[in-house]
Amino acid sequence: MVDMKRRDFIRVAGGVVVAWPLAAGAQQAKHIPRIGILLFAKADLAVIDPFIRGLEALGYIDGKTVSLEYRDAAGDYARVAELADELVRLEPDVIFSFGGDLAPVIKKATASAKRPRLLDIPMVVVVSNDPVEAGLVASLGRPGGNITGLTYVHDMLAGKSVELLKDTVPSVSRVAILWNPNHADPEFRETQPASRTLGVQLQSLEVREPGDFEGAFQALARERAEALIVIGSRLIALQRRRIGEVCAKNGLILVGVPSWLMEIGALLTYGPNVADVQRRAATYVDKILKGARPSDLPMQQPTAFELIINVDVAKKLGITVPPTVIARADKVIE
Repeated sequence: MVDMKRRDFIRVAGGVVVAWPLAAGAQQAKHIPRIGILLFAKADLAVIDPFIRGLEALGYIDGKTVSLEYRDAAGDYARVAELADELVRLEPDVIFSFGGDLAPVIKKATASAKRPRLLDIPMVVVVSNDPVEAGLVASLGRPGGNITGLTYVHDMLAGKSVELLKDTVPSVSRVAILWNPNHADPEFRETQPASRTLGVQLQSLEVREPGDFEGAFQALARERAEALIVIGSRLIALQRRRIGEVCAKNGLILVGVPSWLMEIGALLTYGPNVADVQRRAATYVDKILKGARPSDLPMQQPTAFELIINVDVAKKLGITVPPTVIARADKVIE
């Protein structure tokens, strides 16, 4: 009888021993993916909101089915590298970032990691510049390495701003262009050929820091430009209100790629559907979390572009937008 109980005890004990790895396996099956998100400033939250909504549509709910680890540099470039290193040390399943200025920093953070596991952390990025020219990926079709994502191809669209301006206001001949030489995009370079072809005299207004804007605005008035093309960058976006005020005061026609120009009185903008690009970035994160390798996921380009025209602004400027241009618009504001 004693022997029987002893055997029963061993059998039960053995069951307990066997049950432990089963329980551990169950816990592993419930592993909640961790996504690191690097922000330059809190203002980026509004831009990447479609990305977050895209994740939710795919079943990734923060705090329930996924853990989103945000790091915000609060608009200070000096902190970006530190925060990128911090995210890498967290060993997330994937890191997401928005901006051609942040992506190289995260790439460097993973490449310089001390533990082999950290070298291969997948990254999904959304950039406005050419990721091949920037050295982020080997090619758009076969990125190689641990980075993939999407590009806004702003450099390819730069000349369109000049073309659309001339189509809308054929008499324009003196155009200023506000840009930041420290920004990764080669948009200013790409705007020059279109300007020469269309007979437009281009005035370069370079700004590298907030203190440069006053001088740029004075030069703008001195040269009596008829229109202003704005090339988007973080620095310039932060000064959008001042840009709008200067254009309104001087009766300048404002055009460019960034859709936020519409907030400050632009006549027209032409660029990618930013929300669509951000949502598509979420699908890439989903693929990676399900086992895909970044090196096998082609860098995507926008599939949807929007021409937005503000007829109300045109009327205030005394401009009649040609019906042919109106017909091409995806959105007309009146």
